[in-house]
Formats: sequence, structure tokens, C-alpha cells
Amino acid sequence: MPQEFFQRHQETLESALAAIDSRGFWSAYPEMPSGKVYGETARDDGMSAWKARLGKPFELDQPGTIGWIGCESSPFGIETGTTYPQADLDLLVPAAVAAMESWKRASVEDRIGVCMEILHRLNQQSFQIGFSVMHTTGQGYMMAFQAGGPHAQDRGLEAVAYAWREMTRCPSQATWTKRVSKTDTVTLDKTYRIVPRGLAVNIGCSTFPTWNGYPGLFASLATGNAVMIKPHPGAVLPLAITAEIAREVLVEAGFDANVVTLVCDTQEAPIAQDLVARPEIGIVDFTGGNDFGDWIEENVRHAQVYTEKAGINTVIIDGCDDVRAMTGNLAFSLSLYSGQMCTAPQNIYIPADGIDTADGKLSFDDTAAAIIKALDWFLSDPARAAEVCGAIQSPATASRIEATSKAGGTVLRESASIENERFPEARTATPLVIQIDSSEDGVFQREMFGPIVYLVKTSGTDESITLASEGARCFGGLTASVYSRDAEVLDRAVESMTDAGVATSCNLTGHIWVNQSAAFSDFHVSGANPAGNATLCDAAFVAGRFRTVASRMPVPAPVEEAVS
Repeated sequence: MPQEFFQRHQETLESALAAIDSRGFWSAYPEMPSGKVYGETARDDGMSAWKARLGKPFELDQPGTIGWIGCESSPFGIETGTTYPQADLDLLVPAAVAAMESWKRASVEDRIGVCMEILHRLNQQSFQIGFSVMHTTGQGYMMAFQAGGPHAQDRGLEAVAYAWREMTRCPSQATWTKRVSKTDTVTLDKTYRIVPRGLAVNIGCSTFPTWNGYPGLFASLATGNAVMIKPHPGAVLPLAITAEIAREVLVEAGFDANVVTLVCDTQEAPIAQDLVARPEIGIVDFTGGNDFGDWIEENVRHAQVYTEKAGINTVIIDGCDDVRAMTGNLAFSLSLYSGQMCTAPQNIYIPADGIDTADGKLSFDDTAAAIIKALDWFLSDPARAAEVCGAIQSPATASRIEATSKAGGTVLRESASIENERFPEARTATPLVIQIDSSEDGVFQREMFGPIVYLVKTSGTDESITLASEGARCFGGLTASVYSRDAEVLDRAVESMTDAGVATSCNLTGHIWVNQSAAFSDFHVSGANPAGNATLCDAAFVAGRFRTVASRMPVPAPVEEAVS
């Protein structure tokens, strides 16, 4: 069965390998939630499957289950009530270790085939997963389907492709011959085996549980490691469904289901710190806030650690050809998922003497007013605003917005709730926009998660570039956007931000935004500043999850036939 899986999906794997070499656009899984693609009843079937999960225990038949826990609540204000297995780690961890024995001895082709089949079946459940992402994270329906489903699956496939490439760089068999004298040679048969690092823990986040979780999950699985999925307590269901599907495929392929297990906790009684400290753990993938991410990097020395944390994302405005196109692009970027994307812009640096445009100099005040006007227009349609902004995942984010409005600077645009006809109880917020002087760096040089935007008045573009790059070096940064009509300014900004380890976009307008990161082409997080130590995905993201160990045996010299 694993070989059948591999053969079934081999063409997709080959296309993924070609895509990561070319870095051009390619996707294995259609991103549009269309009945023509997924089947005319797929959306309704997915909604029914999601609804069937609510208000009842999520059965996984894992060892070590000692109770049921659950604390999810939909940011859109509906009741969920799903509960999940509460595990005794002293029973579940040994079961996962035991399950890995046969998994790690499987061929590379068998493991890759199983991973590809899991991804295929996840794609078939994209609507169910999309609704579960929507009602745990607060993403709007379209984003929840795309980012939680096909885009996440592409990221998982990307990790599988890198794993295949790294594991097959070395042949599994070789014959080695060395002449040791004029008449004698030594010949050895050598076998090279992949040895996984150990039990992997995949710690999920509350905003993009699958998109951020799948790369580590599939990189570890493909390289022979068993994986314990530890979701954020507020976003369990998408990863629980993932674990369920993975376990089904593993069993069908003849492996122990406990190669993938689910470890749940609550915010009041977290379990992640105890789990990653266990000696059986060989890999930790973490997505989340800096406090716990920093602790893992500093204290988990016995395991290979991959982190994506938080940073300050910036926009440097020096000038533009079309003010309306620029501000329209920014308005969407600032509103998308209410600033809860790890790639969302926060600090917008604008020179005090204004910016260069095709119509002449535009003052700081007029530039700020143009950004506010674009936001006001974009958010003026309640249906559009509700879909794009979604809902606020955590009450802590809502509290942060309120506190920030009183913490310094001049409020240019208050945050407000959004009318949502479908979900009247949704927890919503539009972007809060604050004007502040560059001297107040203690206020804006820190991540303010959520729809919080600072328009920073600088002495000029040179200071804007310096503040943006220094902020990334000191506090981390994932994205930067630069607008200028001067090629030299663009080059200087890109060079400075690249040195700070930040992916930089220039003069974006139209239907492409700085928030977006495309599988097979963009490297998400550089690993080169405090926002994280790993990249999704590159060779380094998978190569440390296994080692290659050789065995060798002499080949007997041929026996000459006796001459009669």
C-alpha cells in the first residue's frame, strides 16, 4: 500500500521538486472553493461534517486518555463545545516512541507515499477544515478555506519535497573499491540508512494552525520521526482533524497509528513545557509568541528546535507613482484578518517633509490622510469589511487595541466594531491608526499584535530605513514593504532589510500584498533575525531532522576455477 501511494502521487512530487528549483508559481491544490473543482456538494458536506464535530468528544482512540478537555470558542460568537482527549504523557509518549520503530525502518519511498496520501485526503476535506479554521481563528470564510486548506497543504507538500531531495542526495547502496597494492584491492558493499532525530513535538498557534503547522509536521514525518501534535488550546479542531486523517492513512499503510498523536491542554493548565523537556523528544517545531519561543530556544538543548515567533513588520514610503493605488494596497494589507497575520504591516515610516509623487510633493499630513481615506473607503462596505477583517481570535488582542489607543501618539483613526449580518456576536475590530514621532521608538519598536498601525514621522527616508532595519535586527521582522520612485532608494532599502533578514516587497499595488507568502517560491521567515530561527521551507528545515548512518561489509574476492 505505501508503494501504491507513492506511485499514485509521484507526478505531484516531481512537479513540487521542479517548483522549488524554479521558484515560479505552482500549486498542487486548487485554492478556489468551487463546486466545479471539489464537487457540487463539497461545501455543504464540509459544513455538515464540521457541525457534526461540535458539542461532543473528538474520538481518536489514543493510548493514555484520562479525560476530556476543551476551551475553544468561536470568535464569531457561536457555540462549539468540542472536547478532546486529555493524555497521560507517561503513557502516550512511550506509545509514540514504540510506533516509530517500524516507521523509521520504512523506505524513503514508503514514508513519502504515506505523507502524500495524507495531504491528498486533507485536500478532500478542505471545506470541513476551512470551517474549523474559521470558527477557531476568526479568519473570514475565503481566507479560512484557502490558508487553512490548499495553501497549508501546499506548504506541507513543499516540506515533503525538500525532505525527499535531502534524503535521496546520498544513495542507499554503494560499492567501494580501493587498490591497496599492485595485485590486491579491497571492495566493500556500503549501505546508507536514514536515522530520524527522534520524537517530534509540533506546537501549533491560534491564528494559522495548519498553515504554520503542516511544514514541520510533514518534514518530521517524511524523515522518519513520529509526531505529537500539540495545538493551541484555542485552535484545536483543525489539527485534530489532521491527526485523525493521518492516523487513518498510517493504519491503511500497515503502520502504527501512534506515529501521529494529539496532545491537548488548556490555557489554565498548559502542558507544552513539560512535553518538550522530556528526554524522548528529538525535534520541536514552535509557532507562537516570543516569550515561550525564546524559552524553548534557550532551554531545549536536547532537541533540534525550529521556531517562528513574532516581529515588527514595516512599510517605508519614500514616494510613489500613484497615491491611490499605493494606499488602496496598504488599506487591504492593514485590514486583512484584522492585522492578525504574522506578516501584517505595523509601522509605516513617512518623512516629515512628505513623499515624492508623480504630481509633486505630498506632505506628511496629506499622505497620512490618504491612508486613512483608503481605509475608510475599503471598510465602508460592511459585507466586504466583515469578510476581509474576519474576527478577533483572542480577547487579549481586543484589550490590546483599547489599551494602545491611550498609550502614546495621536489617534488618527479609532478602531471600531464591524457589523456582521451572519454573525451578530462576532468579536470584530477595524485598524487603529496612530501618528507618532520617530523619537518615541519605545512605543512603536515592539510587536503590537492585531489591527494596530503606527504612522511614524521620520526626518527622512534614511532614518526610515534605519529604524526599519534596526527594529528587525533587535526585535525581529518577517516582512517589509518599500515604496519609492527612486531606484537607488529601492536598492538601498532592500539591501538594508535583507541584511536584517527581512523579506522585502517593492512598490506593490493591485492584487498582490505584502502579507502573502507563496509556497514553492517565497521563504517564510528568514531565520536571520529574532522573529524565528527557521525558514518555511528550505533544505535546512528538513536536513536536521535525520542523519545518514552507514554500514559496510567486505565483498569476498571471486574464487578462481581450478584448471583440470
